[in-house]
Amino acid sequence: MFTGKVAYRMTLQTREQHIRREKATSNICTAQALLANMAAMYAVYHGPHGLKVIAGLIHLKTAVLEKLFTGWGYATNTSYFDTLTISADSKTIKRIHVLANEARINFRKFAEVSSDVSRVGVSIDETVTRADLENIARIFATAKNVGDAWEQEFAALYAPIAKLAESLTGGKSENQDNIIQELKTQLTNIAGGLKGNMRTSDILNHEIFHRITSETQMMRYLSELERKDISLTYSMISLGSCTMKLNPATAMMPLSWEEFANSHPYADPKQNLGYRKVFDFLESTLASITGMDAVSLQPNSGAQGEFAGLLAIRGYHLANEKKSATTGIQPSRTIMLIPTSAHGTNPASAIMAGMEVVLVSCMKNGDIDLEDLRAKIAEYRSSLAGLMITYPSTHGIYEEEVKEICALVHEAGGQVYMDGANMNAQVGLTSPATIGADVCHLNLHKTFAIPHGGGGPGMGPIAVKKHLAPHLPGHAIIPVNERSTNQVSSSPWGSASILLISYAYIRMLGGKGLQDATAVAMLNANYLKERLAPHYPVLYQGKNNRVAHEFIIDIRPFEKTAGIKAEDISKRLIDFGFHAPTMSFPIPGTLMIEPTESEDLAELDRFVAANDYHPKRNYPK
Repeated sequence: MFTGKVAYRMTLQTREQHIRREKATSNICTAQALLANMAAMYAVYHGPHGLKVIAGLIHLKTAVLEKLFTGWGYATNTSYFDTLTISADSKTIKRIHVLANEARINFRKFAEVSSDVSRVGVSIDETVTRADLENIARIFATAKNVGDAWEQEFAALYAPIAKLAESLTGGKSENQDNIIQELKTQLTNIAGGLKGNMRTSDILNHEIFHRITSETQMMRYLSELERKDISLTYSMISLGSCTMKLNPATAMMPLSWEEFANSHPYADPKQNLGYRKVFDFLESTLASITGMDAVSLQPNSGAQGEFAGLLAIRGYHLANEKKSATTGIQPSRTIMLIPTSAHGTNPASAIMAGMEVVLVSCMKNGDIDLEDLRAKIAEYRSSLAGLMITYPSTHGIYEEEVKEICALVHEAGGQVYMDGANMNAQVGLTSPATIGADVCHLNLHKTFAIPHGGGGPGMGPIAVKKHLAPHLPGHAIIPVNERSTNQVSSSPWGSASILLISYAYIRMLGGKGLQDATAVAMLNANYLKERLAPHYPVLYQGKNNRVAHEFIIDIRPFEKTAGIKAEDISKRLIDFGFHAPTMSFPIPGTLMIEPTESEDLAELDRFVAANDYHPKRNYPK
C-alpha cells in the first residue's frame, strides 16, 4: 500500500561528531571508503550477471551439503544462503572437529546447546572447489559412520553444478542469459528456489556495471579514476591533524602474502603463530614508546580506541565502587572533563561510554584554562571520572602545564585519557606516560604508516598503565589475555592484516629512526611556519614561537579585506597540484598544515611558492 509514496532517508556525514560533539549519534570518524571501493570494483568487474552466477553457485553448493547432512540424520537450519548450522549429539560434534583438524579444515565452534546437543557451523563461498566440498562431506559422513555410498549421491547432486561451472567463460559473455536461466532451474531443482526468497528485481543498473568486459578495460577504468585524485604520488598532502605520511612499499607487501591474507580471525591461535609474533612485538614496542604497561590491539580506529580506553576507565572506577547489597554497583564517577579544543570524537566517545561531558575552556593562546579546570574539578570532585586531552594539543602546540593538568585530575581521583592523534610529535622524544596519562590510543594509520587516505582501514590500539590493564578489551570467542569482557571489535586483534604495515615500519626504522622521523616532522612544520608567517597570521605558537608537527594559519583577515576565504586558497592550491590543507578545523576560517617527515626541502619550498605565488615570479617545478 506504500507503492509510489515519497520516502526520506536522513544521512549524517561520518564526521558529524566534529560538529555535534557530545550530541553526536556516533563517534565514527572514518567512512572506510577504501574498503567500500574494493567491494564496488568487485561488482564492476563481475557485473550483475556475474554476481548472480557466483551467488547461485555458492547457494547450490551449500544446498548439496544440506541435503546430504539431513539425509544422514543431522539437523540443520531450514533457511539459509551460504551458511549451515548443524546440530547433533555432543560426541559427534567433537569428532567432527577432530576430523576437520586432521584435514586442515576449520569449522565454526559454538557453545553447547545442552549437555547432550552441540552445534557446528559451515560457510561456503566462491573459492570452495568440488574437492573442498567433498572433503567437508566426508568429515560429516565419517562422524556418523555413513559408509562410502554417499560418494555416489554427492556426485549426482554436484553434476549439474559442474556442468554449469564449465559453461562459464569469464567476463560478460554473450551466453549470460542462458547461464542465468540454467542457474534458476538448478536452484529450483536442488535448492528449492531459495525457498521463495529469490530476488526478481534488477540489480546494478548503472552502465558502468555492464561496460567493463575485460581485465584490460578494468585496468584502464581504475587508472582513469586514480588520475582524478591528488595523492602522495603527485605531491604533499598537508592535511593538518591527519599525518598523511609515506606508506612504504616494502611495508605493504606482506598484505598480499597468502599466509597472512587467508587466515581467519577465529581460527585456533595455534594456527596463527606468525601473527602472534607480530602481535607480541607490537604490544611490547608500543608499550615502550608510550611508557605504558599493557597494550590492546583490538580497536579498529582511533574513535574505537577512545571508546575502549574510556571503558577501561569506567571499569576501573566501577571496580573501586562500594557494592550495594540491594542495588548492585552504582557508578558515581561519570563526569568526563574535555577541553573545548578537543577532537569531536572525544565527547562523542565519552557519551557512548556512559559518561557525562563537562567542557573546560581554553585561553586565547590555545592552552587549557587552568583556572577553569580547577573550578570544574572542585565542582565535580566526587563524581569525576577523568579528563581527555590531546598532546600536543589540537592547536599544534605543546602545553607546558600538561603535567600539572594531569596531577590536578589525579589528585581528585580521576584518570587521564590522552588522545594519540598527534603522536607523530611525541615518538622517541616524550611519551604519554611522561606527561602523566593513564591511557592513550595510537592511530597506527597515521603515526605508524598504515594508509588511510579515502577512508582507508584504521587501527587504534590503546596503551594503559598497570592499574587499568585488567579492563582492556577481551574477546568472547578467542579470549585475549584470558579476558572475554569489554570487547569493542568482532575480531580479537582488530584489522590484524594491516598491523603488518606498522610492524615493518617500526622494524625498518628502529628506535633511532622513529626518533629522527619525529624530529624531521617538527622541523618541517616549523620551517613552513617560518616561511609562511610573513604572509599569513599563525594562530597558535609556543613561548619560543615554535609549533609541534602542525600549525594553523588564519584566513579570516583576508575575507574581511579581499573577500578571500579558506576554501578559495584551498582550491587555488589544487591548481598547483597540492591537496588542500585541513579547512576550518579546529577553528572556522583557518587552514591547518601538517607536512610530516616524508617531505623534502624542495617540496616544502614548492608549497611555500604556491602559497606566495605571483605571476611575475618563477614558480619552482
